[in-house]
Amino acid sequence: MSLDPTTFETIVPSRYITFTFPNPLSQDHHLCVAVLDSPSSSTARIAAMWVPPGRESDWIFSTFSGHLQLLLSSTTPHHLSRLILIGNPPVYSHPTSYFSTPYPSPNQSKETEEKLRPLLLALTPKSAFYQKGICNSEFPEIPFLIYEDEVSGCKILEICEGPCAGEMVIENVVVETNTTKEFRRRLRFKRMPNLVQTQMRILPKNELNSGELDNLEFVIDNSVLVHPYLSPMVGGLSVIGSHLEIRIKGGIRPKALCLGIGGGALLGFLSSQLNFDVTGVENDEVVLQVAKKYFGLENNGLIHLFVGDGIELVEKLAKNITADSKFDMIMVDLDSSDATMGICAPPLEFVKKSVLLAAREVLCELGVLIINVIPSSELFFKRLISEFEEVFEELYEIDVGNGENFVLIATMSKIENALNACEDTLLNKLKSVSGSYINSIQKISRSAHQEFCK
Repeated sequence: MSLDPTTFETIVPSRYITFTFPNPLSQDHHLCVAVLDSPSSSTARIAAMWVPPGRESDWIFSTFSGHLQLLLSSTTPHHLSRLILIGNPPVYSHPTSYFSTPYPSPNQSKETEEKLRPLLLALTPKSAFYQKGICNSEFPEIPFLIYEDEVSGCKILEICEGPCAGEMVIENVVVETNTTKEFRRRLRFKRMPNLVQTQMRILPKNELNSGELDNLEFVIDNSVLVHPYLSPMVGGLSVIGSHLEIRIKGGIRPKALCLGIGGGALLGFLSSQLNFDVTGVENDEVVLQVAKKYFGLENNGLIHLFVGDGIELVEKLAKNITADSKFDMIMVDLDSSDATMGICAPPLEFVKKSVLLAAREVLCELGVLIINVIPSSELFFKRLISEFEEVFEELYEIDVGNGENFVLIATMSKIENALNACEDTLLNKLKSVSGSYINSIQKISRSAHQEFCK
């Protein structure tokens, strides 16, 4: 069925259309084109993006949710109202592996872009031709974006589906920077494929060869944390380092409650490297099975795993918990399941006074709540801080430095000289993992925040 030429003249929020188009550089091939309009469109700002060769079937580029996250996270100077993805047709419904293919040379890219310009103009809404600074004799500029990450190769281990998380993929990847190359195992959800739920370093059991990912066997390395915000979350424990050290020296294992397990990287580290007693809750039983099968998470004497809603569990515990069974820390790694909000953490349901009061009841007198935050907006972040200030004594934050994550640290009691604690055993361990983040912990001043919110 042919498309109506007038279809793309206006922005229609969240409209998603895909079609094929003759490749201007190859008469025997076609290109796949996907056009997505922003959920909240204003001024018509258009951009196109090349799909990395070999990754056409990756959910990042082949689904509405992946396309939406690319649009919402675009680094162009202004928010996009329409993003056009252009790539080769996928060979399989979902490949078992891929290796990165270089983008065309600058000259080839320029030639292709020139030949595709009539198509892009046809996909540009009329309003873009009449914006300020553009007269009838000029065409709007349509920039070409290039998707880049550190993944140079991928081997799909399994695709499965959970009742809450939906479809998910477990994959081994090769991550390369200018100076390093390492293997990692990752978990991603189809509902938000651009967000890596879990990644852990894996070590090859046998020697490297030409068919690296296909032929290698790996073991999980839980001695390091490679996910960007996990080291800062662990570093946040230094705020109550003296309290934890006293418990350890008294023969008492600190108790951690982790809301959101994913692949279990944080739980495994707290247990194996810090010798904490860890309780984890995950709302999807299939995710929990994946954590055990592929990420080495074990339900043993130091790790206690449960299937359920983390928020509901905290509220239930708050009604029945005794002084002896309270936790030293609550670690929260929950993200919103609403893709239209963009990548956002925690979910709105957590940022309620009743939930935070329940969390306070579950913590011991010198306990701490540490939470991964990806603010969807400035308003969301302000509300989150305000809600926490009403319930907890002091707030600290760590800027993870990736332009996305913050770690918020909320204490039950006032902390005196917490960040200048003596060089005890636990603090040394924390510094070896999160030294630079510990040094960057900042206390959130109530007066400064109130002034900021005016």
